[in-house]
Amino acid sequence: MPILFAPMQPSLPKRGSEAPETEKAPAVLVKRIREAILEEVFQPGDRLVEVELAEKFEVSRQPVREALVALEKEGTVIISPYKGAIVKPLSVEEVEDIAELRLALISLALKLAYRHLSPADFDHASDLAKRINRTRNAKDFFEQNRQFWDTIFSKAQRPILWGVFRQLDDRMARYDAFFLKVFPKPETRPRQREALIELYRKGKVVEAFQAFKKNYSTVVDGLIDHLTSHEADETTR
Repeated sequence: MPILFAPMQPSLPKRGSEAPETEKAPAVLVKRIREAILEEVFQPGDRLVEVELAEKFEVSRQPVREALVALEKEGTVIISPYKGAIVKPLSVEEVEDIAELRLALISLALKLAYRHLSPADFDHASDLAKRINRTRNAKDFFEQNRQFWDTIFSKAQRPILWGVFRQLDDRMARYDAFFLKVFPKPETRPRQREALIELYRKGKVVEAFQAFKKNYSTVVDGLIDHLTSHEADETTR
């Protein structure tokens, strides 16, 4: 089955407006290109042409070039000599690899963070988990998911662990819109974050992780099934 849909209109600055200096930094452009991917302005496999991006975001080509290199390093973009940059296509292998890494990092963070989390932290995480499950917008999904895991990883007091996890989530942003198509109805989506917090706040760290893993595996299997089906359709064309 096809997985690419008609792109939505981007949230971009108005023509003629002068972008402030901070908006010209490559790091800001990385964020804005990622948001455009979340909004499906750029989809997996789409070309990212430097001159077009520079015009769209009203900056010079140099910060665009630096932003694309940064996105390539995190695994969001592929840059080929003489061909330029494209949004990296989705793949079964990537989903499987990142799922395994995320589970390992989450398991460690849960053990380290628990004694540093306050009742307010658990309430905040629980609220975010419910909001994530209700959203139909990929950008909101990404931002709320980032806040959810930041709540936990920030209390693990392991900045490298937190940083690696964030890099994986940045790389997986390409899959967020796809996830919302695979699981379009909030009421039928796996509730891995809610299952996690329900047990985690009671001090049942191991049980919380197992509940999360069970639900998260359903998500991973769903993504893989749809990607496999799409790849099979492509080979028969």
